[in-house]
Amino acid sequence: APRLGYRSNITIYDDADQVRVVKAVLEDLGRDPKRFSPRGVHSQISNAKNQLITPDEYLARVSNFYDQTVAEVYQGYQKRLHASNAMDFDDMLMVTVQVFERFPEALERWRKAFRYVLVDEYQDTNHAQYRLLQLLAGQHRNLCAVGDPDQSIYAFRGADIRNILEFETDFKDAKVVKLEENYRSTPEILAAASAVIANNRRRHDKALWTKNEAGAAVTVEEAPDERAEARWVVRRVVELAQEKVSYKDIAV
Repeated sequence: APRLGYRSNITIYDDADQVRVVKAVLEDLGRDPKRFSPRGVHSQISNAKNQLITPDEYLARVSNFYDQTVAEVYQGYQKRLHASNAMDFDDMLMVTVQVFERFPEALERWRKAFRYVLVDEYQDTNHAQYRLLQLLAGQHRNLCAVGDPDQSIYAFRGADIRNILEFETDFKDAKVVKLEENYRSTPEILAAASAVIANNRRRHDKALWTKNEAGAAVTVEEAPDERAEARWVVRRVVELAQEKVSYKDIAV
């Protein structure tokens, strides 16, 4: 932290602190928090940090009044955090990458400390996490990444599916091991899942299989919204209980 002008005893702001600071900056700028939701603006700032976009870089990209407001809040937000000797969760990644890129001796120290790197749920990594991995493992190349592009569901939180789809391009010496045997599901469930994910536009082919015995057929229920879906689940659980199925044998 001192390398970037912070004191060593930094404070990490939680979600409520972050939104509070954004609201205060919006008020300083004379912007209506009802029109510019503090939580929504903070989400935009968080996405920018996940892509390692600084306040000045964000300002250079604005294309409308809303983006302009976010850019101004982003600048004020960072100034307030720095003045309070504080960082948010996204800073912990972004600032670490900045230190590694600007101070080679710091990068060398941590490369030696983490000579073997294992990343789980690799399909859910964002650009900042990816860059951090590049820096840490770029020299010793001892990187093991476990993930499944067909299970990437966090794009709304900044996850970049390209990280796993292009892994073999970025790490050309990597050995790929496909884990295609499934130990959990029945053949019917695997067949249904495979038929759905086969429609994904960008994916690595794989053929899931299992030694498990055949089970019940997969059924589909369509609900108009999440509340109706929840009511259907509860109703079905009650029906099963009335049929003397034990609650411990029911999973949602």
